[in-house]
Amino acid sequence: MPIKPLTILHTSDWHLGRRLYGRMRYEEFEAFLSWLEETISAQKVDVLIVAGDIFDTMTPSNRAQALYFEFLGRVSKSCCQHVVIVAGNHDSPTFLDAPSQVLKFLNVHVIGTTCDDLTDEVLVLGDVDGTPHCIIAAVPYLRDRDVRSSSAGESADSKDANVIKGIRAHYDGVAEIAKAQQAKLVEANQRYIPIIATGHLFAAGGTTTDDDGVRELYVGSLGKISADMFDECFDYVALGHLHVPQRVGGRESIRYSGSPIAMGFGEARQQKQVLLVKFGEASKQVTDEMSPSKAIDEVISFQATETVAPIEKSVEKLSKKAAAQATEFMDDLFGFGDSADSEAIIPNAFDDSISSQVNAIQSNHSTNNSTNNAILVSNLLHHDESRQMQVISLPIPKFQKLAQISGDLATISETIRSIDPTESIWLEVIYTGNEVVSELRDHIQSMVDGSSCEVLKIKNTHTYNKVLNQQQISETLQDLNEQEVFERCLVAHSVPDEQKSILRDAYEQIVYNLRHEDTQAE
Repeated sequence: MPIKPLTILHTSDWHLGRRLYGRMRYEEFEAFLSWLEETISAQKVDVLIVAGDIFDTMTPSNRAQALYFEFLGRVSKSCCQHVVIVAGNHDSPTFLDAPSQVLKFLNVHVIGTTCDDLTDEVLVLGDVDGTPHCIIAAVPYLRDRDVRSSSAGESADSKDANVIKGIRAHYDGVAEIAKAQQAKLVEANQRYIPIIATGHLFAAGGTTTDDDGVRELYVGSLGKISADMFDECFDYVALGHLHVPQRVGGRESIRYSGSPIAMGFGEARQQKQVLLVKFGEASKQVTDEMSPSKAIDEVISFQATETVAPIEKSVEKLSKKAAAQATEFMDDLFGFGDSADSEAIIPNAFDDSISSQVNAIQSNHSTNNSTNNAILVSNLLHHDESRQMQVISLPIPKFQKLAQISGDLATISETIRSIDPTESIWLEVIYTGNEVVSELRDHIQSMVDGSSCEVLKIKNTHTYNKVLNQQQISETLQDLNEQEVFERCLVAHSVPDEQKSILRDAYEQIVYNLRHEDTQAE
């Protein structure tokens, strides 16, 4: 059946308001949203999907809220006909829902709270003439209480099974409603109407990085979802929660777009992206120039000037395969089961080689600014002729440079001296030397004095090893998360091993309840 041309842009995990070791990042968020707005216009996007974690906390700051609402106001005046937003685990469902009735007048559809009537999560979206062109199963983050009823004495395995069962039942429910809607629309319009589902969840085998702030969604790491949970009726599943762009279970049409900016230094070398999903005859404009057998291997390059240039007007086609690109932007290599490839793409953060560290920093420099002449690469990830669908990754410029430097003092000093002093870079310095260095922070700070570099974090593995051996403790709260603080308390109070597991389970439940309590709700 024919499919009306349709372009969808998939993004997630904005985490507006997030800090990095105390540093505010509003300029980065504002730059990203401006870039996203320009990209929507350049790519003639019809539907924007934001798959959860719009904000970093359930009580976002006024400035974070302003960025959100101003962006929606501007996009509503663009070529984008609809915006679909679902809540993530960091979001307050009721906070997102509060203005939803007003936002509908801007064709912004917000699903914060899980709907009692699943029909309310199935959206039929049409063009400016009211002609339907897609169905969105807008499923938000499903909290434990949304999918499982607890019972006294329930085992961990039973909880896990019930969480999975509840999530599956929810998606099966919206799939049945979407298929019924689709059948009616196909009969009335005599053309195929694609179904796109959203989700904010942790897929089994999903790839994460250190320091990305990704939280476990359920107590005891329960509720990890497999690809076979999603009904075959979903032409595409737009997921959020994991910050590394990747597909789920090898399924090309089930994908995480990843976070748009690096949420921690563990993501410093990662090229961020948004995903463009094209349906209908318009999607063939890309593959007309490319052999189907080479569609995944070859890339289309374009200049990153004031905005992302339309793919249809690419100025140069590169014959190199994605694995040879210096940008380290290989979405598909994060596919499950590709562990060797994943390791090749995420460099070892503790590599002591000076040259490798300098090269990594310089590589980051080459794609950090959308106004320079750096080459960014758009990658055709998937082409399904039967569904007349393509999935294309669009790289996001880096708006603030981050870099990890590791080694002994001599290596760290030499690496810092190799950096252009005029470049504004936030650094995480990891001291791996064996010598005890007093006043390490002062030594590191003296190395960056007079440059535009700023050291946000210093890790001293020598001290950490001593902590593990209980010889001395010189950590600060900034160095630890809440779970690590609890572990230190267990050691400090000499809690017997047989009691530790019980206390850990109770503590995890308390932390889970605190994180998932919707403070915006009455």
